[in-house]
Amino acid sequence: MDVARGAASVIAERTGLPSHDVALVLGSGWGPTADLLGETLSSIDNTEVPGFAKAAVEGHSGTIRSVHIANSERRALVFGTRTHYYEGRGVRSVVHAVRTAAAAGCSTMVLTNGCGGLRPEWAPGTPVLIRDHLNLTAASPLVGATFVDLTDLYTPRLRELAHEVDPDLPEGVYAQFRGPHYETPAEVSMVKVLGADLVGMSTTLEAIAAHALGMEVLGISLVTNAAAGISPAPLSHEEVLEAGRAAADRCGRLLAQIVGRL
Repeated sequence: MDVARGAASVIAERTGLPSHDVALVLGSGWGPTADLLGETLSSIDNTEVPGFAKAAVEGHSGTIRSVHIANSERRALVFGTRTHYYEGRGVRSVVHAVRTAAAAGCSTMVLTNGCGGLRPEWAPGTPVLIRDHLNLTAASPLVGATFVDLTDLYTPRLRELAHEVDPDLPEGVYAQFRGPHYETPAEVSMVKVLGADLVGMSTTLEAIAAHALGMEVLGISLVTNAAAGISPAPLSHEEVLEAGRAAADRCGRLLAQIVGRL
């Protein structure tokens, strides 16, 4: 948190704003959202803020943006990339953006990702609200006797609000693997038995950190491909990027409408 407070101080100085209201982490396929939220007031390169690094994944943006949310007086802090656990920089780096957002005054954390879908009816390009998760990383952002209740980790009020924007928006359980390799068909079958609908390599550690800090959490996935074994086609990152590009405008507008109501 000391590093996060230092990062928040730099953001406040560079943006000229002492605090922000809501933060978003934009995963694969969600990049255009920042442009649709409202006017970008400031843009800061990640490498200029303590604890942050340049984007490590193609399709992500290595900038932090301060955005005036359209038709409101609120400000959004938009992180164009995240640190993934598979990068080997440790859990603290993975949740640094969340802790920085909390230190910057944000009370709501919106976490997005691109993921593999386990339900055949969810074609690539389908946005899905995260109702709950399976953290299969064998790690936690919390240390010591920090016993946090995760029953309503993904805030029901925010999910209800998202359904007001799109009543047909489906919900599912997201399973995070460590990565960076894709899951095997057997692993996908395993998490399906455990109750997962979506698989990916991010989000759960960040959600736990945000909830532990008292933030409301909204998680939303973009199905970019069928998970291993669900479709006979081999998996590739290019497929993920292509599905993200195809759905970018529609999903960006959906998320912008949801954030506008937060």
